[in-house]
Amino acid sequence: MKTRMAVVRTPGAAELVERDVPGPGETGVVIAIRACSICGGDLHIYKGKHPSAPLPMALGHELAGVVTGIGSKVSLVAVGDRVTVEPVIACGECPPCRRGEYGYCDNLSFHYRQGQGALADYFVADERYVYKLPGHLSFEAGALIEPLAVAVHAVRRCNVGLGDGVAVIGAGPIGLLVTAVCKAAGAREIIVGDISAARLETASVMGATRTVDSGKESFVDAVRRETDGRGIGRSFECVGKEETFVQSMRCLCKGGLATVVGIFEEPVIRVPAALFVSQEIIVQGSQGYCRDFDTALGLTDAIDLGRLVSHVFALADVDKALKTALNPAESPVKVVLKP
Repeated sequence: MKTRMAVVRTPGAAELVERDVPGPGETGVVIAIRACSICGGDLHIYKGKHPSAPLPMALGHELAGVVTGIGSKVSLVAVGDRVTVEPVIACGECPPCRRGEYGYCDNLSFHYRQGQGALADYFVADERYVYKLPGHLSFEAGALIEPLAVAVHAVRRCNVGLGDGVAVIGAGPIGLLVTAVCKAAGAREIIVGDISAARLETASVMGATRTVDSGKESFVDAVRRETDGRGIGRSFECVGKEETFVQSMRCLCKGGLATVVGIFEEPVIRVPAALFVSQEIIVQGSQGYCRDFDTALGLTDAIDLGRLVSHVFALADVDKALKTALNPAESPVKVVLKP
């Protein structure tokens, strides 16, 4: 059996290549992909600027589909099940894995970095990473469970709870999902900043209590006005630029916590180091997920994932889809491809 799969060999050009679909072995699950969404990481790869994924590189890891084959020892899913995939590869043997912290695996990787992208017709994953979709979810929404899990992980790391105030910098897909998860966690005040009016409108629907067009006014000043000058307790950087990293620090109150989720194309940035001492702030990172998919699936009754799907393309139009996702004039949020 063959599959088409999107690959980037040179910046700004994606092509479909034909590959054999590997067999499931004992614990593998073969999935016919019905929808795969483009991630910000895919766009960094497409531009040739992903810090951890040098070209050539396969594309895609946010998928939903139907099980078409299973290994001899698979018991958690059956042929015909509608599923999504946690697209990590953990060794299961290193100290973090043995503690159950596979997100910190010494040998952690992702399928697309090992040559199998999900912008394809078929995908094969170990059954421990395959999750059944709730009946109410479309395949397009099911493909967004992976980025929702990223948001769940970030909000958990930030320990957002009832009555908390948070600032979210960047209303792209991850920023919007962080906003929705913060609302579900009970945050009282959620201030979201972006330069896109369309994305800020979506942020309001997803749970923002205040939006800031940071192309027209200072996001930090707006947050301080909303908090009587003190700053906010928690912030999320969801862009991956020096300017927004600094904003995530400067909008905090004393003792505040900034969580950095964005992918930085520039490996070195400058930050106002004095704030660490004078304000006693904490800055932490958040990558991927670890035991977060079940929580993400449980939130789908409260969070309308389908609302984030702004464009749908056929898999054959993968290069056009990627260019659309990078074009602000198209007001992209989530671009989904369907084989």
